[in-house]
Amino acid sequence: MDDELLDQIVSGLNQLVAWVAAGAMVFGGVVPYIPQYRDIRRTQNAEGFSTYVCLVLLVANILRILFRFGRYFDTLLLWQSIIMIATMLIMLNLCTNVRMTTELNTKRRSFIDFDWNYFWSWSHFLDYVQCVVAFTLVAAYITYVLLDSAVFVETLGFLAVFTEAMLGTPQLYCNYQNKSTEGMSIKMVLMWTSGDTFKTGYFLLTQAPVQFWTCGLLQVVVDITILFQVYYYSRYPQKPLSHTVSHTTSAKAL
Repeated sequence: MDDELLDQIVSGLNQLVAWVAAGAMVFGGVVPYIPQYRDIRRTQNAEGFSTYVCLVLLVANILRILFRFGRYFDTLLLWQSIIMIATMLIMLNLCTNVRMTTELNTKRRSFIDFDWNYFWSWSHFLDYVQCVVAFTLVAAYITYVLLDSAVFVETLGFLAVFTEAMLGTPQLYCNYQNKSTEGMSIKMVLMWTSGDTFKTGYFLLTQAPVQFWTCGLLQVVVDITILFQVYYYSRYPQKPLSHTVSHTTSAKAL
């Protein structure tokens, strides 16, 4: 009788751990953006956050979903991608609204202008949605045509992983361009670093394909470089700690 009770307790604990792990897998990726979202809403300043981070994650997760049509992977990862896409659209909506309320230049820049100089720096959230939908439709059509090609499917999977590995580079460049990390959530970068380190260690321990842990190591290096920028620009400030930045620079950073 005691053995049966112990088995039930162990089974219940295992199920609880499995549910917690599943929740962490699905929602863990969006947690780093909560402090950044709150900072932008509180300060009404999106200058320190690069919306190209959103672009990278949108492309990576759309490609990952399409990759699933060619090679099945766990449903939790599928939900992770869907939730990440929704989160990045929410971040884009906030950044666009904040920028439009603070930008002096009222000239509307739209996706359908096809002006490369203002790519991903459009005036309204709907323009970003149009771009994402257009990219999804084109990528889906190409995937449908070439789905029987093993080389294409593997390349698609690699592009999804590699694009995600470049996640931190827009923020890295934005900090370099501004010569400051003001407005960027340090908590977000710390969460990136811890998550990427754990993920890379998991890939190495489970002997995952080389592109997985290689891209994971690249992510960790970028995260550490951004943290170094935080130290360097705080110790050796390159500009006054104020928001008096030209609107042209702000538009480019976003």
